[in-house]
Amino acid sequence: MAADQETRPLGAQISHMLKDRGVDVIFGIPGVHNQEMYRGIEEAGISHVLARHEQGAGFMADGYARATRRPGVAYVITGPGLCNIMTPMGQAYSDSVPMLVISSCLDETAARRGQLHQMKDQRAAAETVCDWSEEARTAQAAYTLIDRAFEEFRAPQRKGPKSISVPIAALEASAPPAPKARGNHAGHLVGAEEDAGVISAALKKARRPLFVFGGGVTEASHAMTVLRQSGAAAFTTFAGRGIVAPDYPLFFGSYLSRPGSLAEIARADLVIAMGTELAEVDLWRAHLGHESLMIRVDLDPEVLSDAQNADVRLRQDADAVLRSLAEATSDWRGESDWTAQDVAAARGKWRGEVDTEYPGILPIADALRACLPTDTMIYSDMTQFAYAATETWDMDRPGHWHHPYGFGTLGYALPAAIGGAVARRGQPTLAIMGDYGFHYTMAELGVAVELGLSLPIILWDNGKLGAIEASMVGAQIAPNAVIARNPDFIKLAEAFGARAVQPASLPKMQDAVRGAFDAEGPTLIYLTPDLAA
Repeated sequence: MAADQETRPLGAQISHMLKDRGVDVIFGIPGVHNQEMYRGIEEAGISHVLARHEQGAGFMADGYARATRRPGVAYVITGPGLCNIMTPMGQAYSDSVPMLVISSCLDETAARRGQLHQMKDQRAAAETVCDWSEEARTAQAAYTLIDRAFEEFRAPQRKGPKSISVPIAALEASAPPAPKARGNHAGHLVGAEEDAGVISAALKKARRPLFVFGGGVTEASHAMTVLRQSGAAAFTTFAGRGIVAPDYPLFFGSYLSRPGSLAEIARADLVIAMGTELAEVDLWRAHLGHESLMIRVDLDPEVLSDAQNADVRLRQDADAVLRSLAEATSDWRGESDWTAQDVAAARGKWRGEVDTEYPGILPIADALRACLPTDTMIYSDMTQFAYAATETWDMDRPGHWHHPYGFGTLGYALPAAIGGAVARRGQPTLAIMGDYGFHYTMAELGVAVELGLSLPIILWDNGKLGAIEASMVGAQIAPNAVIARNPDFIKLAEAFGARAVQPASLPKMQDAVRGAFDAEGPTLIYLTPDLAA
């Protein structure tokens, strides 16, 4: 019997099946309950990254998925392992990141109490933070659910995490091999040319057309062609940065959350929102602010039917529509009533507001941006440094700055950057985090050392939960519980085996960052507000 046709424990067969579906890396932590899943990993030819905590494993899978646009896969144990990875699953669900979490589970819980890792309903718990959660009690069920997950990852729909729990006895039982992967039958949405015709007809009548691009748009070239040919102005959401070229004169930037953006949006006589939820975390207000005709293009029917009340709703892949729209507007002259001077004035005002709200950060962010290699992929955490940078830092390509926008979890950046660096060996990857967020997942620094990742880690230490303090003051609450005792971060990083440096000037910071990309292992670059003094 051929090796790939051998009967094996189901836990081993699952790894072989994942390899056949294109999985080359699994993030996770083994335990006595899920050890059968580890039997087949090396035999299948899959690399495994040992996280220090299941939360870290989940964020690594998330970071890997964002870097590759392929699903990130994690293995975790029953009960606490599944609970620990639920925060990353919630982040992936919020940001439409494809992730597959496979966990062990107890064989029976209704009539027995006091079992190791027991919880009341593991499947239902996971379901609260993912697309779907199912329990596979047989080998056939496991194979069917895994193929369902991968079919949905390929399909023209919003991506998100899936959870599959497999009872311990099933993992240990002998099982036939999984069926071979079938061809990609996910198909695509039809009618992109017709939908582009609807938009081009509206654009022809408009004098102040305005596009809003979100993370659902991935092909910048077609978006830029449409903008230049139509003379439209544009905003991007934070997730959509990089779709519009920074030097496009009618680009308002990613300043949608600035109150002043309302006036500019209200001036538009046509708004076309593509691949964006226009969510609270995009706008920080309930309504975009348009008073004109709005056209929405999105894969998710829930988005199309939201409270923004779009006049025209097109369930379609935004990139496909933009490709067709670029052809439909190929002979246009790019004229509109927007002016580069007005756009530049608005951007300058909004940048000034950010500089006032986050004093001292923008000069450091500007210096950091200037020293990064082309194609650097950035993962940031919930920290004031990132809040300021995501508004003011224009990206020159899409999909290269990843931030926990929706769920808003702390501790994201370091493990997510590790996942991204694993996916992008030889290409520059950077992590940005604050001092408090680093506490959440600092143990994963050991993984970066273990893997020898050339990963610069920007640690912004303002000695407090700065954004929370500011919010409390704004609400007339005496700041409370916003300061935690920090360790000596330099010594801590060195104890893990990482390089660490505290640059005394912006040029020295730039030298440290450049050197970190060439180092054999991660480098913690410790920054404080004094650097901008």
